[in-house]
Amino acid sequence: MTRQAFMARLREGLRGLPLSVQADIVADYENHFNEGAAAGRSEAEVAAALGDPTRLARELRAEFGLKRWEEERSASAGASAIFAVLGLGAIDILILLPILMGVGATLFGLGVAVVAVFFAGGVVFAAGPFNHFPGGPAASVLAGVGLMAGAASAGAVLAIATIGLVNALAWYGRLHYRLLKPALEPQPVGVA
Repeated sequence: MTRQAFMARLREGLRGLPLSVQADIVADYENHFNEGAAAGRSEAEVAAALGDPTRLARELRAEFGLKRWEEERSASAGASAIFAVLGLGAIDILILLPILMGVGATLFGLGVAVVAVFFAGGVVFAAGPFNHFPGGPAASVLAGVGLMAGAASAGAVLAIATIGLVNALAWYGRLHYRLLKPALEPQPVGVA
C-alpha cells in the first residue's frame, strides 16, 4: 500500500473527529512514513508495519471517545464513548448491541417514569388541597412532597447507574484495545 492510499484511508476513518485531533494524528502517521523513508524503508513496508489504516482509525476514535468521556462526563461524551467502543469490532456489536439496547431502553423508560412521578407529585402538591384529597390538605401536601422527593432520589440513583454503565463500557473498551494491540503490532519475523 502506498503512503497516499494509507493516509487517504486513515483520514476517511477519522472523519467526524475534531479537526485538530485529525491533524495531530495525520501528522504523526506522516512522520512514521518520513522516518521510514529516512531509514531506507519503502512506503509499502512502512504501511504494512503500521497495519490496517481503517482499523487504526477505529482504535484511535475509540481512544478519543474514552478520553473525552473521562474529561467531560457529559451525555454526548458518554454516547461518543459507547459508539466508539462498539465500533472496534463487528463481533462485539453483535454481542453488545442487543444487551446495550435493552439496558438503554430500560434506563430510558425508568427516566421517563421518574419524570412522570415527579410531575404527578407536583400536581398532588399543588391541586390536592383544593380537590378534597383523602386525608385533608396536609395529607395532599405531604403526599406531593413525598412523590417528588422519591422521584428525585430515584433519578439520582438512575444517574449513578447510567454513569456506572458508561464507565464499565469504557473499561471494556480499554481492555479490548489492550488485548488486540499485540495482535495489531507488527511481529518480528523469526530467523530460521
